[in-house]
Amino acid sequence: MSTELTVLLVGAAVLVAVTLGVAVMLLIRLVRTRRALRRAGLPVERQWVFWGAVAYLLLPADLLPDPVYLDDIGALLLALRSMRSAADGPPAPGR
Repeated sequence: MSTELTVLLVGAAVLVAVTLGVAVMLLIRLVRTRRALRRAGLPVERQWVFWGAVAYLLLPADLLPDPVYLDDIGALLLALRSMRSAADGPPAPGR
């Protein structure tokens, strides 16, 4: 095996490991946010966001192949943002 191929394979493995690590970190953050919102009274209409993001991360059908976790990270970030906005409630008048 040539050194160029070895470097390419090692680089690809590192990239996959980093993106998977980010996805797992975001999943943990999403679970913590859900727990915090549940203690504070999570609105029922926002629960589908949490379960949808978790299902998208775990299901094999993705927009991009699984070695590239960018779509999974995007789904988790959108869910996290949506759940955080639910915790903040509706904006005050005049804001």
